[in-house]
Amino acid sequence: RPPHPRASRRDVTRVRSERSSNPNPIHAGHAPPSPVAMVNEDKIDALILRLHEIEAVKFGEFKLKSGLISPIYVDLRVIVSYPDVLSSVAACMWDVLKSNGAEFDNMCGVPYTALPIATCMSLNNDCPMLMRRKEVKDYGTKKAIEGAFIAGQTCLVVEDLVTSGASVMETVEPLHEVGLKVKDVVVLIDREQGGEARLKSHDLRLHAVLPLSRVLVTLEKHGKMTADLVNTVKAFIAANQTGPNASGNEMGAAAPAKRATYASRAELTENQCAKDLWRLMDEKKTNLCLSADVESAAELLALADALGPEICVLKTHCDLYPDFSADFVTKLAALATKHNFMIFEDRKFADIGNTVVGQYASGVHKIADWSHITNAHIVPGSGIIDGLKSVGLPKGRGLLLLAEMSSAGTMAKGAYTEAAIAMAAKHPDFVMGFISTNPAAWKVKWSAGLVQMTPGVQLGGGGDAMGQQYNTPDRVIRECGSDVIIVGRGIYKAADPLAEAKKYRAAGWDAYAGAL
Repeated sequence: RPPHPRASRRDVTRVRSERSSNPNPIHAGHAPPSPVAMVNEDKIDALILRLHEIEAVKFGEFKLKSGLISPIYVDLRVIVSYPDVLSSVAACMWDVLKSNGAEFDNMCGVPYTALPIATCMSLNNDCPMLMRRKEVKDYGTKKAIEGAFIAGQTCLVVEDLVTSGASVMETVEPLHEVGLKVKDVVVLIDREQGGEARLKSHDLRLHAVLPLSRVLVTLEKHGKMTADLVNTVKAFIAANQTGPNASGNEMGAAAPAKRATYASRAELTENQCAKDLWRLMDEKKTNLCLSADVESAAELLALADALGPEICVLKTHCDLYPDFSADFVTKLAALATKHNFMIFEDRKFADIGNTVVGQYASGVHKIADWSHITNAHIVPGSGIIDGLKSVGLPKGRGLLLLAEMSSAGTMAKGAYTEAAIAMAAKHPDFVMGFISTNPAAWKVKWSAGLVQMTPGVQLGGGGDAMGQQYNTPDRVIRECGSDVIIVGRGIYKAADPLAEAKKYRAAGWDAYAGAL
């Protein structure tokens, strides 16, 4: 048998102290204890900011192994390319072990990301290291654990990130099988999703350098995250706990949010038009879109000026206006700026890519020049998105796909809706959302950065003789999961359109606020 690094537990606590004539016992592996607290807060803050800088901690929308869409993604594999970060990570992990008085004879990193971290800790602190094979070979020694050790020794498990604790247990079990004891696990980041509770149920103590809540505090303090994004992450963590005894409140969230705020969802989209709309709604406190299906441009301008303060979007049908002109476009754009709303030309493009390029960019209406938002059917296939994007993306425009419609007997449902979701996922820079009726019922996951706009909204519900089906603002927002209510005749046909617009604005916003 090859010589082993340490003969016994007794030797572990004495070898290095005897070598250095240090009378103090050694606890964390073989590193001498410090008379002061081991974890320096400034050092921790600097590490968090550096991890964010190298994109080891990212925010957006990320599909996890579980299939869940997370607003945060921790990818520590990248630290091997930054020696300063790897060194700092190893030092901080050793510090937290010293601070907590952990005792062990050797260490083993969870493959693969934790291996370079464990190697640094081993080299820097003269602590023997073992390696677990993720795939045991069917030839040679066929060992699951490589390295020199004695059965009965205590092994520290080193991990980069803990969520449920499952990957840690995959390393603990083979260590136990070869006679090693495991009492402590050290990790850089604990996502606080129940991993600590799971490990505790196996008599394992977790030493985390960075609970995720600590990461959020530092990034918000230094302006790297908004308060809304912090709350979105906390709500996600609280709603997605794992392991035994998971309370769902490991991060101190008062309660899981039923839906994310508009402001936080601005962080989850690549399309600038969508970002602007999310922020506009949040600042102006309105999710009302006025569908101005009136008979002239002059009438539309009068409505826009009167009702502009109440709305986030004005939906137009420019081919309805016989008096459409360049002067009309100029005046409409001025009103949009004056009252802070966006313009949505409800063109419903439905032709091949080459044709829609001309329809969108030129012709009589030159829609791309003045409308922030437009929409399209997906019947022609993804080529229609490519064509519209070639014109609209350079101008900072956004496209809504018709995923569902509110008319009776619509064919826009089921597989058609799922196809629209798939197409949107392939064009996150230009597709900003959907025209939909009940996204809460969709079986396919879609990005929370996409805006859901729902037509056919009336305070009393019901329908009309042409097959239009109406839903109330409360049902559309709270039950169906939409973000923007589109209201037409319920406002502009009313005896007092402004008073009615105020009612719809209040109803839509109250429904949204109540869903948070």
